Amino acid sequence: MIRLVQHPEAEDELQVALAWYISRSRRKALRFDKKLDGVMEEIRTHPDRYPQLDHEFREAAVPKFPYSVIYRAMPSGDVQVVAVAHASREPGYWRDRA
Repeated sequence: MIRLVQHPEAEDELQVALAWYISRSRRKALRFDKKLDGVMEEIRTHPDRYPQLDHEFREAAVPKFPYSVIYRAMPSGDVQVVAVAHASREPGYWRDRA
C-alpha cells in the first residue's frame, strides 16, 4: 500500500490554509478539508493520475479552491507531498524541498 509522506513545510502550508478558512467560516474550512482529503486519497491510490510538472513532480488541483497539491514518487514506493500551494504563490517555490 502506498503511503503519503508530507514534507514538514507542506504540513505547515496545510495548517495555515485551514486556519485561514476557519477564521472566515467553519463551513468553508470543512469543505476545504474534505476536498483536500479527497485529493490526497486519489494521489495515494492513483499517483500517476495527475499531470506531471516535470520528470519529478506532479500537481493535483483541489477542486473549487485555489490550492494545488504538489507531490512526487519516492524510490521507496511512497509518495511525498512537497507543497500545498496557493495559486497566488510564485510557481516552483517548493522545488528545493528535499
